[in-house]
Amino acid sequence: MTLKSMTGFARISGALGDWRWVWEIKTVNAKGLDARLRVPPAFDAIEIEARARMARRLSRGACQAALTVHRDAAPIEIKVNETALRALLETVARLPTPAGVGPASLDGLLALRGMVDIVEVADDDRALRSLQATLLTDLDRALDALIDMRGREGAALATALSARIERIAELTLAADECPARKPDAVKERLLRTVHALSENSVGLDPARLHQEALLLAAKADIREELDRLHAHVAAARILLTSEEPVGRKLDFLAQEFGREANTLCAKANDPALTNIGMELRVEIEQLREQAQNIE
Repeated sequence: MTLKSMTGFARISGALGDWRWVWEIKTVNAKGLDARLRVPPAFDAIEIEARARMARRLSRGACQAALTVHRDAAPIEIKVNETALRALLETVARLPTPAGVGPASLDGLLALRGMVDIVEVADDDRALRSLQATLLTDLDRALDALIDMRGREGAALATALSARIERIAELTLAADECPARKPDAVKERLLRTVHALSENSVGLDPARLHQEALLLAAKADIREELDRLHAHVAAARILLTSEEPVGRKLDFLAQEFGREANTLCAKANDPALTNIGMELRVEIEQLREQAQNIE
């Protein structure tokens, strides 16, 4: 079975040169795909491609992806205002040195405001493109890990769903074979109905009473509901083996299961059938809860 859960988490770290980063991705249930991405302002250039890669790999779920980037020690460049320094040196050389004052030192002159600037060396375009490509590659690694986790949870859900479906199949068969649905049992109930109506109704035509009893029995027949339940079970078994995302279809099918079970309970005119119908509703509700976590 290839079902995938919509719940998952992945964390991937990477490095290139003096850059360090971490990708974190978390997904939870959602009706569709709601992908949200957070990257540092300096890396806005990868946002469009990152979103596209997430959309290609995920079909359902609320997804939150975040990139955290840190630079260990950016290379720096020291820029000396040589023109100003030379002018200052020439000026100092022309000035007489007062008594008790030592000559100007180079380090003292360099400490003056505006003489020295320390700036980070900007990465060239090639280095930036390499960094961005590596970040996107690590996003793919994070998505791989996320999908792997969703697949493991999906396998566990598939086992649980299969058990629910087989139990629904057993209950449907039990309802189909319930003694209350046997012709003799139906005939006996009809006779009791006609007899009760005949005793408590004055002036009513017995033939009309018999006709009304037959009509009530026809309305209480659950053959169509049972046939649809059998068909839904067959459809669910096929979905569990599908290679495509089937979460929406399973959710819809669970609603259809519930509709038939509710009608069966409403029509049931026997305690045994009512009990089967109620157990069906419990199993179907649990099936629906589990199906809502399938991608």
